[in-house]
Amino acid sequence: MSQPILEMRRVSKSFGALKVADGIDLSVNPGQSLGVIGPNGAGKSTMFNLVAGVLPPDEGHVFFDGADVTGKNMAQRCRDGIGRSYQIPHPFEGMSVFENLLVGARFGGAMPDDEAYAVSMKILTETELLPKANALAGTLSLLERKRLELARALATQPRLLLLDEIAGGLTEAECQSLIATIKGIRDTGVSIIWIEHVTHALLAVVDSLMVLNFGMKIAEGEPREVMESREVREIYMGLDADA
Repeated sequence: MSQPILEMRRVSKSFGALKVADGIDLSVNPGQSLGVIGPNGAGKSTMFNLVAGVLPPDEGHVFFDGADVTGKNMAQRCRDGIGRSYQIPHPFEGMSVFENLLVGARFGGAMPDDEAYAVSMKILTETELLPKANALAGTLSLLERKRLELARALATQPRLLLLDEIAGGLTEAECQSLIATIKGIRDTGVSIIWIEHVTHALLAVVDSLMVLNFGMKIAEGEPREVMESREVREIYMGLDADA
């Protein structure tokens, strides 16, 4: 069996009396796509912050490709191969789409100029942003901004991609277009962890599903089995499991 690309071992984090991550254990294999769901305030984005290096854990360890990265900051983990998008896109609005990608490749991915240029051009095509390459990021539509957020993360050449509610706010047609793009990324062998409330988008892409509630992992497994479980129906979906 191959070595996991990511492991979280008994990772906990509190803000005062509020425990936002409670002994989380997680293992993601190379090429695996994992969906993460849970009610608002369940600790999903906090878990991403712990993986990406935005926050240090109070307890536990984070391993990436077999190495303990618990003490590394966000920039170091990015250069190791952990890329991340954010729920609300925050591009450099006064820069072009292409320039936004160059920043990701040059500084996030630590690439020399010629490689950063080539990678950025490739990703513009893969994310369907090539026609907007010279447009200012501040002029983009919501779907285009979501694609740019994804493209900026890809420009760092991640081996693990963290997607935070990237389908939120899109029309069904836009969502289906984005799903196709994410499937293409998955098929290149990039490992993906995707937090999303648009569950049908997750079910179209991921091969396993995890549920968080009050900072604790309450379920993990085959996506449709997890969605149909009593605990998930009662806690996440707000349904009476006996109804």
